[in-house]
Amino acid sequence: MSINLYLTFDGDCEEAFEFYRSVLGGEFAVMQRFSDGPPDMAGVAEGEKDRIMHVTLAFAGGVLQGSDTAQGHAGPLVKGNNFSICYSPPSRADADAAFEKLSEGGGVTMPMQETFWGSYFGMATDRFGVQWMINCSLDDGAAAA
Repeated sequence: MSINLYLTFDGDCEEAFEFYRSVLGGEFAVMQRFSDGPPDMAGVAEGEKDRIMHVTLAFAGGVLQGSDTAQGHAGPLVKGNNFSICYSPPSRADADAAFEKLSEGGGVTMPMQETFWGSYFGMATDRFGVQWMINCSLDDGAAAA
């Protein structure tokens, strides 16, 4: 179980994360572009396929994650509102419970669902306007939980 910050950019995610790596140290555990997604992934314009779909920078003391926006995958980027808290619960049941409570009085951006990257994932905004990502790995048996 963990909580970390997830940042969203409008085409300069890679540049930002190279900068953060130069400041914080560490290595990229993951750096995927939209072109790395499945061929049937809808909503990504040809000119956006080189944008970062997901990056994870692991450094001493923490993890920082992020992505670029892409048409059809999020609303337009608003600076100052371009971050989410990412919660990784230990089980699918815990993910569902957290998602239900966080979205109550707020809104669902993406319902909880199994993803091509091997997680049970959803996005919601709580009643205070804070954006949340719930990301439960299915590799540890969470799919059956």
